[in-house]
Amino acid sequence: MKLAFLGLGVMGYPMAGHLVKKGGHTVTVWNRTRARADAWAKEYGGGVAASAAEAAKGAEIVFMCVGDDPDVRAVGAAAFPGMTKGAVLVDHTTASAVVAREMEAAARDKGLRFVDAPVSGGEAGAKNGTLTVMCGGDPKSFDDAKPAMESYGRAVTLLGPAGSGQLTKMVNQICIAGLVQGLAEGLAFGMKAGLDVAKVIEVISKGAAQSWQMDNRGKTMIADQFEFGFAVNWMRKDLRVSLEEARRNGAKLPIAALVDQFYAEIQRRGGGRYDTSSLMKLLQP
Repeated sequence: MKLAFLGLGVMGYPMAGHLVKKGGHTVTVWNRTRARADAWAKEYGGGVAASAAEAAKGAEIVFMCVGDDPDVRAVGAAAFPGMTKGAVLVDHTTASAVVAREMEAAARDKGLRFVDAPVSGGEAGAKNGTLTVMCGGDPKSFDDAKPAMESYGRAVTLLGPAGSGQLTKMVNQICIAGLVQGLAEGLAFGMKAGLDVAKVIEVISKGAAQSWQMDNRGKTMIADQFEFGFAVNWMRKDLRVSLEEARRNGAKLPIAALVDQFYAEIQRRGGGRYDTSSLMKLLQP
């Protein structure tokens, strides 16, 4: 297919690459910083456009992975004029369900289609093509876009109408926040108790305490290594969106709200780019 990809950040850059390398598609990219788009084209052989509308011209599917709600609105609005009737805009940004519904309505009014499709799996998942993709939209639009998304997603699932993908990503982030805090407290407790915590992780990861966070972050947490992974700044944005949605729907998120404040303290200490597992730092002397 002829595709476009808007936004070549930490996630978008390798995702767009998989569309070429694994999917065999023709991809035109656009990025706010032209040098990054040029570097991508040199690596993968795709085209570079000077604007979002130019990139979207003639594309059957336009993928977007930007920063937050304002970026989704701005870049989406810029792409719409270049899109052909019936084309699909797939937004991989982690944003609000509100903006997803706005974009779906705006696309429909222009004879276009929209799928919100936030991802989970982090930078490693994007590079390895093993992301989980959580989608909201109508079934036909999802079915048309799914084969391309499978270039970088090992699980690509439709959860419901527009906004459902974003709501599912909020569930994901709420769960992660509690898991990481629990893991940090457990490991800090083990260290204070004088245990060989590396051996403790090896043992309890075989039982009911096992999690992705334990398997992938436990050893680096006890080694005080946090200069990688999913940044605290990004997690705070995701938790903000989740807490705002909870205020709308009446859900109670006491743990998520508390962990959000812990992350705020990490930011205050200059750790905004640290991995989310850096909650461990607040429990150390």
